[in-house]
Amino acid sequence: MEEELVKREGIAFRSIPAAGVHGVGLRALPGNLAKLARGVVESRRILREFKPDVLFFTGGFVAAPMALAGRNIPTVLYVPDIEPGLALKFLSNFADVVTVTAPSSKKYFSRPERLTVSGYPLRADLSNWSREQATQHFGLDAAKPTLLVTGGSKGARSINMAVLNHLEEILALAQVIHLTGSLDWPVVEKAAQALPAQLQSQYHAMPYSHEMGAALAAADLVLSRAGASSLGEYPFFGLPAVLVPYPYAWRYQKVNADYLAEKNAAVILQDEVLEDKLLPVLKDLLMNENKREAMRAALKKLSNPNAAKVIASQLVELAGEQPL
Repeated sequence: MEEELVKREGIAFRSIPAAGVHGVGLRALPGNLAKLARGVVESRRILREFKPDVLFFTGGFVAAPMALAGRNIPTVLYVPDIEPGLALKFLSNFADVVTVTAPSSKKYFSRPERLTVSGYPLRADLSNWSREQATQHFGLDAAKPTLLVTGGSKGARSINMAVLNHLEEILALAQVIHLTGSLDWPVVEKAAQALPAQLQSQYHAMPYSHEMGAALAAADLVLSRAGASSLGEYPFFGLPAVLVPYPYAWRYQKVNADYLAEKNAAVILQDEVLEDKLLPVLKDLLMNENKREAMRAALKKLSNPNAAKVIASQLVELAGEQPL
């Protein structure tokens, strides 16, 4: 996916052989280690050709070969989630500067003196939308509250199905922008077409939106997973959230959700009780403007809109140039 996105922006892309080694089993381990070794060789070739002044890592096992090959080159690491994964902890051993989204990440690193709290870097185009423009873009009624439901590019099946199972009750509370992801779109599309005519105009479902800034600007409440972007996008928009941490992976999303909930910026809804508790939780928040306003104020305190500039300044300074 990264290759397609990078090339679409006209930026040179080179791939590196890599594979994970944690939890892969003894049978796969030798092959994965050999792939990592080939990745180090390819990384050295790239470094000889490109001659970088500084390296920038954002995690993933694919970065490990480059970190090993470029261990004598100044390095900046960005940690998006509150808790770093194993790959990020490994990469932090090579980094001169580690930038983190929130101060809570400091406890996960042995050398906190290298850490800079940058915030979560946002795409500039997210700020292009006012609430009025976003409302018009989706054809929403400005007088009614709006719920945004999103599960990322692939979607979140448990969230999608819980929403569909309570769709008419939810639409009695708010109009809905539902970004379903590609996998569940056929099911959601069929459900949308089966809605009574008076409700169809309140339900705006689509597999994906290229104008995520509009969706965030238009919403009064969001229902989503608790990926790293929730730490940046929701505070920036002051958007109260109901977070459903993904239960089938390590606890990164739980830690992210806990961080926002402890700040009174989000409500956590566990995946296993989603079906039973979704409607009461949504009703409580959509019917309580004072509670949402308190959450908005808490979120705004967590926003770091200059995060990308902070990270860029660290890169430029390490490269030997004047800070931005």
